[in-house]
Amino acid sequence: MNHYQKVLLSIILSPISLIYGILVSFRLSLYRFGILKSIKFSLPVISIGNLSVGGTGKTPHIEYLLDLLSPYIVVGTLSRGYKRKTTGFKIVETNNSAEEVGDEPLQFKKNFPENLVAVAENRVLAIPHMIMQKPDLQCVLLDDAFQHLAIKPALNILLTDYNDLYLNDFLLPSGRLREWRNGYKRADYIIITKCDSNIGEQEMIQIIRKINPLPNQKIFFSTLKYQDPYHLLSNEKQSLSKQQHILVVSGIANNRTLINYIRSLTNNFTEFDYPDHYQFEEKDIDAILMNFEKMNQPNSVILTTQKDATRLLPFASRFEQAKIPIYVLPIKVSFSIHQENNFDESIKKFLLEYKI
Repeated sequence: MNHYQKVLLSIILSPISLIYGILVSFRLSLYRFGILKSIKFSLPVISIGNLSVGGTGKTPHIEYLLDLLSPYIVVGTLSRGYKRKTTGFKIVETNNSAEEVGDEPLQFKKNFPENLVAVAENRVLAIPHMIMQKPDLQCVLLDDAFQHLAIKPALNILLTDYNDLYLNDFLLPSGRLREWRNGYKRADYIIITKCDSNIGEQEMIQIIRKINPLPNQKIFFSTLKYQDPYHLLSNEKQSLSKQQHILVVSGIANNRTLINYIRSLTNNFTEFDYPDHYQFEEKDIDAILMNFEKMNQPNSVILTTQKDATRLLPFASRFEQAKIPIYVLPIKVSFSIHQENNFDESIKKFLLEYKI
C-alpha cells in the first residue's frame, strides 16, 4: 500500500476513529474523576508502554532495566501474557511454552532465569500474588501497561519509535494509536526508540521541541543493537557473513529495523513474515523448511528473533532432523552516548528516593 492509498484509507476510517476516540476519552475520564480507582502499591512499580499498537521495542527496554537493576535489587516483571492459552495468575518457568505464558514473558525468564516473571490478566491482583511468592521483591516492571490505568505506577515510561513518532500518527483504525496523542502527558520518561546510532544532538533537540515535554518529563534516545546470533538448539554462537544466504523468519509487530540490519550485512536474504505473536503450527514449519530447501544455496541459514524463537522451540526436532541450521538474533538497547549514564542514573536515583 503506497502513501496515497494509506491517506485515503485513513480518511475513510476517520469516523470510526472518532467514535473509538470518544470511547477512550470516556474511559479515561472515569479514572480522572475517581469513578474508577487506580491502585498504588507500597513497592515501586515501573510501567513500560506506548501509545501505539506494538513495535516500539518494549521487550528489549524491559530487559535493559532488568540488566541494570538486578545486580542491586530484587526485581520482577508482570505481563498480561498476550495470546497465551492459559488464564489467571501464573509464575513463568523456563520450561514453560509460549502457548502457556506468552512469548515475551518466556523470553524474560529464559534471559533472566533468577528473576520472578509472572503473567495475569488482572494485574492489580497479580502484584500481591508476586509479593507472596517472593516476599523480598523490591520492584515490579509492568509490561505494556501505559493504558492499564487500574494501577498507578510510581514511574511511567512511554516509548515511541524514532521512525514513527506518535506525533505523526492517528487513532485506530485510521492509524496505530491506542489513545489520543495527549496521553503522553501521563508519562514521566519518554524514550525515543530505534534511533540511528549516529543521531546527533541537534536532531535530538529538534525532536524534543516537537514533543514539547511538560516540565516534569524527561526525554531519552535509545538505539537497538543486534548481537552475534546463537544456534536455537546448541546455543553455539555464529557470525554472519556476506557469503551466507539467510531465510529471515519473523513474527513481530515491526520488522523494519531487523530487515535493515540484515540488509547492511548481505543482499542474499529472503523474508518470511508472520503477524505479531504468531503461533506457529506444523504447516508453517513445513512451509519454512520447503522454502529453505528451495533456496538451494550453500552456507544457508535460518535466522529468527528471540521472541520468535520461543514459539519455534517446540518444533526444534523438525529442524534438527532436517539438519537445517537455525539461529537466533539477540538484541540489546543502548542509549545515546550523550545520555546513557543520564538514563541509568535517573532510574537509580528514582528508586533510591522512592517513598510510598
